[in-house]
Formats: sequence, structure tokens, C-alpha cells
Amino acid sequence: MFRSILFGILFYLTTAAFVVVCSPLFFAPRQWSMAALKLHARSELWLLKHIVGLDYEVRGLDKLPEPPFLVASKHQSAWETFALIPLFHDPALFMKRELFWIPFHGWFSYKFGMIPVDRDKGAAGLRRMLHVAKERIASGREIVMFPEGTRRPPGAPPEYKTGIALIYNALDVPCVPVALNSGVFWARRSWARKPGKSVVEILDPLPPGLPKAEFLSRLQEAIETASARLLAEAKAADLAR
Repeated sequence: MFRSILFGILFYLTTAAFVVVCSPLFFAPRQWSMAALKLHARSELWLLKHIVGLDYEVRGLDKLPEPPFLVASKHQSAWETFALIPLFHDPALFMKRELFWIPFHGWFSYKFGMIPVDRDKGAAGLRRMLHVAKERIASGREIVMFPEGTRRPPGAPPEYKTGIALIYNALDVPCVPVALNSGVFWARRSWARKPGKSVVEILDPLPPGLPKAEFLSRLQEAIETASARLLAEAKAADLAR
């Protein structure tokens, strides 16, 4: 717990330091800001490894198609909100509109070209979100989305939202499923971080143009099957420690 709390303190301190040191990047090309964002993610992963003992492994990078494409990732922890960013060339994440109002954090989110989500605006908010998403795809970026909408504990029954199918159909690009087991080591609503190895597995892309029902079925089956396997793998490694 001491190591977990120490990491938590350093995470917020280093994040604040990055914001202060990188503030001149507001006026620089966006790619410079994205490079700083990736550096921040790698720095936090380094801290996790050397303070908590939590390393990570990425499998299946060779399965990534050429951008642009949509990424649909399992969401178990805050870990993947930053750890996935360095895996892609120029990722754009969906974020709640309220997060864009936070000083510096929100301003940089605009600079990064993240995609605001207006959950309270109904159809009008959805149209704006899709318009921005199409702009990101047109510029050759990857869009990262968590199809369950919120963090789910490892092994919990899946709750995939139909919004991922709407976005998939609107963008007309391949969708890359991503499985992981991060929640075993970094549980939601907890300061505790466990040592071990968090695994991200990139799965076979789904081609564009699939019918909605078929897409949702194949996406959920791919992510849940692989995530269950990674969960069992993590538990076996923990028993062997």
C-alpha cells in the first residue's frame, strides 16, 4: 500500500509538472503536444514498474492496420486511459464534455484533438460528436473508444453499448478490438496497485460494413474471450508468485 500511495502522489505531481513545463506547447504544432502526451504516458508506466512492480506487455501490434481505424478496448481501470496512447500513431479518445472545462487538462485535450461527448444533448450532441469523429478519421488518425462506456471489474458481465456500432457504421473504417487485464492490478476506486504484468492484446480487426448485430456480436465475443483468457493468465501468475 505504501508503494501504491507513493506512486499515486508521484503520478499527480509528475502530471502537474508536465502541464506546467509543456504549457508553451499550446502555441506549437499539435504533434509536438501529442509527443509530450506519449512521453507522459511512458513516464507513468516507468514509475509503475519501478515503484509498484507493475510491468506491462503488448501483444498483437503486428495486427494493426494502416490508420485511420477505430479502436474498441476493454475498460477495467484508469491504467488504459494513458497506457494505450503510446501504442498508436496519433490517437484521439472520446472524453466527457465536462473534462474539457478543467483548466489546463481540458485546454490540452482540445489541443490534442480529443473528441467531446455531450451525453445530455441528445441527438444534437450525437451529431456533433460524429462530425468531430469523422474529421479525425479524415485526417488519418486512430479513434479509441471504450464500448462499455465505463470501467467494469475483471470478470463482470459485459455491458456493451450500441453507440460503438453507430460510430463504426458512421466512420466506415476497420475496428480493432483490444483485450486486457489491467483491472487485476489497478482496481477502480482504489489506491491499491498490485505488482505483476498487465497485458494488452490487440485482436484481429473487424472489416468495415458489417451489419450492426453481427458487428456487436463479433466484437463482444472477441474482446470478452481474450480478456477472460488474460484474466485467467494473471490469476495463475499470481498463484505462482
